[in-house]
Amino acid sequence: MVKIHHNDSLDLRVLLLGSLASLFILSELSVAFTSSAWHPAKRHRKQTNVVFSELYASDTPTVPLSPPLSIMTIEEAESRHEMPWKTSIDNDGDDSSLLYMPFWEWQISFIQKNLSNVRAVPCSDPNIHQHDYHYNENKQKKARIVNICLQSDEYRKIRMTYYDAGSKTQVFNSLWYPRPEYNLPVLGIDLLSFNQKKYLTIVDFQPIQENEADHACSDYEEKLKSIRKDYKNLQGQMSPRFYDETLFFSKQMIFGRFDTEKVVHEEVMPAFQRYVQTHYDMVLNTTPDVSSKSTSNVLDRQAAYDSYSAERDPATKMFEAMFGVDWSEGFVHDFLFDQSRKDSS
Repeated sequence: MVKIHHNDSLDLRVLLLGSLASLFILSELSVAFTSSAWHPAKRHRKQTNVVFSELYASDTPTVPLSPPLSIMTIEEAESRHEMPWKTSIDNDGDDSSLLYMPFWEWQISFIQKNLSNVRAVPCSDPNIHQHDYHYNENKQKKARIVNICLQSDEYRKIRMTYYDAGSKTQVFNSLWYPRPEYNLPVLGIDLLSFNQKKYLTIVDFQPIQENEADHACSDYEEKLKSIRKDYKNLQGQMSPRFYDETLFFSKQMIFGRFDTEKVVHEEVMPAFQRYVQTHYDMVLNTTPDVSSKSTSNVLDRQAAYDSYSAERDPATKMFEAMFGVDWSEGFVHDFLFDQSRKDSS
């Protein structure tokens, strides 16, 4: 998911967006980041119609467990935790706002209007995972996180995460994995706000192959270039603090660090919408390759992407501080990057 680090200087690193990048992030969040321990995950496991009939254990106080869940509609998945939220968990009247909720709502609407056979699937399976990753909150610190996971005929997995800690932190993160018959980049989205003063934006078509030409669409960066040039505040470059920009990142990544909310509304929203539309169009216009050689390669490369991202995700320590070590490590390896493998770099 998102990667975040707190210090006086916001040395943001990206993801993604996964995340956009599988979420790179910054060095300014309230905690120092280190690598997280690996939780075994079943490679290439596809979420299926699993009914949640067992309770999850937790080493930290959390909200009441969600009722049993099976494959359902988007509306049903959202309603489980009253999404989209209208007020922040820390709404103390000082203009705290759910800054990125319009991004969540627009993306949900886009998915419903355009994708085929969309269904919400479980974010976690009690037969495999110790914890429930659909929702968690820390009432004392006034922070909460909600997740949904979707599948469609075009995408193997679309995960969406919203993290709300009032005016202190707002995060929207999403990662779109094309189905294995589409040898294409993943779409990563990572939008963060800190103290209503510092903002980080990352949106990218994250390549799964080493060379752009090795994807089914070999000119996607050229398509993105014509969009990126329209947004002057979103043409920055990430630092090498957490990630190597030559691995799993394109040269046309939207990357912005700025200190005014105005940019979120005037540049981030339209750029985000155009990248999402372009990614969907790319999938739609790609001839699927169902050969076992190609699909196996795509799944292997998506797993390599997950492993790389999970090992470098600076958000893990933030989640540990809010929701406990066990939940957070499982969240990174079993939900955010569920195809990750240990000690892969």
